[in-house]
Amino acid sequence: MESLTDFSRKIHQNNVEKGFYDERKETGTQLMLVTSELAEALEADRHNIFADKTRFEDDINSGVDFKTAFKNSIKDSYEDEIADAVIRLLDHCGYKGIDIDFHIKQKLRYNKTREHRHGKVY
Repeated sequence: MESLTDFSRKIHQNNVEKGFYDERKETGTQLMLVTSELAEALEADRHNIFADKTRFEDDINSGVDFKTAFKNSIKDSYEDEIADAVIRLLDHCGYKGIDIDFHIKQKLRYNKTREHRHGKVY
């Protein structure tokens, strides 16, 4: 399986090719774009809008083109918005040259050393 760091580099390169980096990007703007995707996920959840993976696969298997199947079964769903947030985060890691695999592994290792709820109420 491809590492998240490798994936982040590919996502970022694709976004460069699509013109999203024609101008320098501020860190704050990039992080707020992640936040906006999470807000969209919240709204999808509030409106009970979830992807229909079975319908998507059935459409694809019956010859419906990908874009139409995606729009009919996945687009703007909770899962789609969560995917957007992850993609934006990984793109940011690619832009900043962050070895996200390393940092996730170290953070998980550190968290194992922490007390219950990390010493917090919630």
